[in-house]
Amino acid sequence: MPRLSFAAQQTKLQKEIGKLMKQSEQLKSKQRKPVLARIVKDMRDHGITIEEVERAFGARRTAVRKPKAAARNSTGGRGVAPKYRHPETGETWSGRGRAPRWLAAAEAAGAARESFAIAETTA
Repeated sequence: MPRLSFAAQQTKLQKEIGKLMKQSEQLKSKQRKPVLARIVKDMRDHGITIEEVERAFGARRTAVRKPKAAARNSTGGRGVAPKYRHPETGETWSGRGRAPRWLAAAEAAGAARESFAIAETTA
Protein backbone atom coordinates (compact mmCIF):
# COMPACT_ATOMS: atom_id res chain seq x y z
CA MET A 1 0.00 0.00 0.00
CA PRO A 2 1.65 3.27 -1.08
CA ARG A 3 2.08 6.06 1.45
CA LEU A 4 0.25 9.26 0.60
CA SER A 5 1.76 12.66 1.24
CA PHE A 6 0.16 14.95 3.78
CA ALA A 7 -1.28 17.17 1.05
CA ALA A 8 -2.76 14.16 -0.77
CA GLN A 9 -4.30 12.83 2.44
CA GLN A 10 -5.71 16.26 3.26
CA THR A 11 -7.24 16.60 -0.21
CA LYS A 12 -8.77 13.13 0.05
CA LEU A 13 -10.23 13.93 3.48
CA GLN A 14 -11.62 17.27 2.28
CA LYS A 15 -13.41 15.50 -0.59
CA GLU A 16 -14.84 12.95 1.84
CA ILE A 17 -15.98 15.73 4.21
CA GLY A 18 -17.67 17.52 1.32
CA LYS A 19 -19.47 14.34 0.26
CA LEU A 20 -20.63 13.66 3.85
CA MET A 21 -21.85 17.24 4.28
CA LYS A 22 -23.84 16.96 1.05
CA GLN A 23 -25.40 13.70 2.28
CA SER A 24 -26.24 15.38 5.60
CA GLU A 25 -27.99 18.28 3.85
CA GLN A 26 -29.96 15.87 1.68
CA LEU A 27 -31.06 13.92 4.76
CA LYS A 28 -32.13 17.11 6.54
CA SER A 29 -34.10 18.19 3.48
CA LYS A 30 -35.77 14.79 3.25
CA GLN A 31 -36.75 14.92 6.94
CA ARG A 32 -38.10 18.48 6.67
CA LYS A 33 -40.39 17.92 3.68
CA PRO A 34 -43.13 16.03 5.55
CA VAL A 35 -42.99 18.51 8.43
CA LEU A 36 -43.44 21.46 6.06
CA ALA A 37 -46.25 19.67 4.25
CA ARG A 38 -48.01 19.10 7.58
CA ILE A 39 -47.59 22.77 8.55
CA VAL A 40 -48.99 23.97 5.21
CA LYS A 41 -51.94 21.55 5.51
CA ASP A 42 -52.70 22.77 9.05
CA MET A 43 -52.47 26.40 7.92
CA ARG A 44 -54.92 25.75 5.08
CA ASP A 45 -57.28 23.80 7.34
CA HIS A 46 -57.40 26.62 9.87
CA GLY A 47 -57.24 29.54 7.43
CA ILE A 48 -53.94 30.85 8.80
CA THR A 49 -52.03 33.29 6.58
CA ILE A 50 -48.29 33.76 6.29
CA GLU A 51 -48.67 37.28 7.70
CA GLU A 52 -50.29 35.86 10.83
CA VAL A 53 -47.43 33.40 11.24
CA GLU A 54 -44.87 36.19 10.77
CA ARG A 55 -46.61 38.34 13.39
CA ALA A 56 -46.84 35.42 15.80
CA PHE A 57 -43.24 34.48 15.18
CA GLY A 58 -42.09 38.08 15.69
CA ALA A 59 -44.14 38.42 18.88
CA ARG A 60 -42.76 35.13 20.16
CA ARG A 61 -39.18 36.15 19.44
CA THR A 62 -39.51 39.45 21.28
CA ALA A 63 -41.33 37.81 24.19
CA VAL A 64 -38.59 35.20 24.60
CA ARG A 65 -35.82 37.75 25.00
CA LYS A 66 -35.08 38.70 28.56
CA PRO A 67 -33.79 42.15 29.43
CA LYS A 68 -30.34 42.37 30.89
CA ALA A 69 -30.45 42.44 34.65
CA ALA A 70 -29.39 45.78 36.07
CA ALA A 71 -26.72 45.83 38.71
CA ARG A 72 -28.32 45.76 42.12
CA ASN A 73 -26.93 48.08 44.74
CA SER A 74 -27.93 50.96 46.97
CA THR A 75 -28.89 53.06 43.94
CA GLY A 76 -32.01 50.99 43.34
CA GLY A 77 -30.65 48.99 40.41
CA ARG A 78 -29.32 51.91 38.35
CA GLY A 79 -25.73 50.71 38.46
CA VAL A 80 -23.17 53.13 39.86
CA ALA A 81 -24.42 56.06 41.90
CA PRO A 82 -23.70 59.47 40.34
CA LYS A 83 -20.97 61.56 41.98
CA TYR A 84 -21.23 64.77 39.97
CA ARG A 85 -24.25 66.85 38.88
CA HIS A 86 -24.56 69.82 36.55
CA PRO A 87 -26.30 72.54 38.60
CA GLU A 88 -28.39 73.92 35.72
CA THR A 89 -29.34 70.89 33.61
CA GLY A 90 -29.29 68.22 36.30
CA GLU A 91 -27.13 65.90 34.18
CA THR A 92 -25.10 63.46 36.26
CA TRP A 93 -21.85 61.52 35.94
CA SER A 94 -20.67 58.58 38.03
CA GLY A 95 -17.01 59.58 37.92
CA ARG A 96 -16.14 56.53 35.85
CA GLY A 97 -14.87 56.67 32.30
CA ARG A 98 -14.40 59.80 30.26
CA ALA A 99 -15.77 63.01 31.77
CA PRO A 100 -18.88 64.36 30.03
CA ARG A 101 -18.61 67.43 27.83
CA TRP A 102 -20.32 69.74 30.30
CA LEU A 103 -17.80 68.86 33.01
CA ALA A 104 -14.79 69.03 30.70
CA ALA A 105 -15.92 72.45 29.46
CA ALA A 106 -16.44 73.72 33.02
CA GLU A 107 -13.00 72.48 34.05
CA ALA A 108 -11.45 74.15 30.98
CA ALA A 109 -13.14 77.39 32.07
CA GLY A 110 -11.46 77.09 35.48
CA ALA A 111 -14.11 75.41 37.65
CA ALA A 112 -13.03 72.70 40.07
CA ARG A 113 -14.49 69.23 39.59
CA GLU A 114 -15.34 69.07 43.30
CA SER A 115 -17.70 72.04 42.88
CA PHE A 116 -20.02 69.67 40.93
CA ALA A 117 -19.82 66.86 43.53
CA ILE A 118 -23.12 65.54 44.85
CA ALA A 119 -23.33 65.67 48.64
CA GLU A 120 -23.88 62.17 50.04
CA THR A 121 -26.95 61.79 52.19
CA THR A 122 -27.12 59.17 54.88
CA ALA A 123 -30.45 57.62 55.76
